[in-house]
Amino acid sequence: MKLIRILLTTAVAATAARASSIVYEGEVGPGVGKHIVFLASDHEYRAEETCPALARILAKRMGFKCTVVFGVDKQGFIKAGSSTVSGLAALGEADLFFIFARFLHLPDEEMAHIESYLERGGPVVGLRTSSHAFKIPAGSKYARYSFKSRATGYEMGFGHQVLGNTWVGHYGRNHVQGTRVVTVPEQRGHVILTGIGEAAFTHAGAYVGKAAPDFTVLATSQPLVSMDPDAEADASKPPMPCTWTREYAAKDGSMHRVFHSTQGASQDFLDDDYRRMILNGTLWAIGMEKEIKPDLDFSFVGPYQPRKFSFKGEARNVKPSDLAGWESPIMPKSAD
Repeated sequence: MKLIRILLTTAVAATAARASSIVYEGEVGPGVGKHIVFLASDHEYRAEETCPALARILAKRMGFKCTVVFGVDKQGFIKAGSSTVSGLAALGEADLFFIFARFLHLPDEEMAHIESYLERGGPVVGLRTSSHAFKIPAGSKYARYSFKSRATGYEMGFGHQVLGNTWVGHYGRNHVQGTRVVTVPEQRGHVILTGIGEAAFTHAGAYVGKAAPDFTVLATSQPLVSMDPDAEADASKPPMPCTWTREYAAKDGSMHRVFHSTQGASQDFLDDDYRRMILNGTLWAIGMEKEIKPDLDFSFVGPYQPRKFSFKGEARNVKPSDLAGWESPIMPKSAD
């Protein structure tokens, strides 16, 4: 009887994981045999669009296996910012963790997979709100990962300890001021900036970024006076660090790669240079910088129709399975 209960529990967990995640698996390219796991659940910037779009590119164009884990509601529909997540057990065999999340309080069994991954020192890529990916009540088992953590040795949580910054604040007026992402002149020979122009435009407003001595800052964010890509710079807002590399310490003290950008709304990836920078950074983080070439095909795979980012602005009634294959639109226009 006990064995039957165990088998049933395992089957239910596997079904839930499949229902809240999707896998894109490439067949040709340098990424064959390597696995990237995405966690996509933020409230505003359409992580549920950004992550599957990037996963498709990495799978189809480079050969990776990419698992995208979404936050969902009780009916299994993708819900922006939901902490109802299952499927992070895939991190057990992952070669890279790509996180785009905000204020999550995940089930302990899911946080356990993240903790195990970080303890072994797996590389991490984080976008935008991942600086404050977790908001976990004090006294909870994994409270130290919360963005306001006061845990000794893990102050300010995952964002500060792994990505390098916790949430500080907006820099300029979000939704009113677009951002010019400018590559740092001294770093334009860095492999991550291969094939990228001097500047990109992102719709998401700038964040306050505080560079620590261990950062290699690759790009800065310059708030503009409007949402026009050609708008003048806001003279009252000098450039702020927005994209960097660093290392974090695993449980055994060894140091491991991190790539972080404070931008990343789904609309931001319509800019070819910004998209290339993030994908180059992903290859660098996983230790495949030798594969970075200026002419890599990083065009979208299938229709990409990002929505204007906003709170409660996600496509409704979309299940992860609706994004299966290479040609399903991200997101379906008929979803609402």
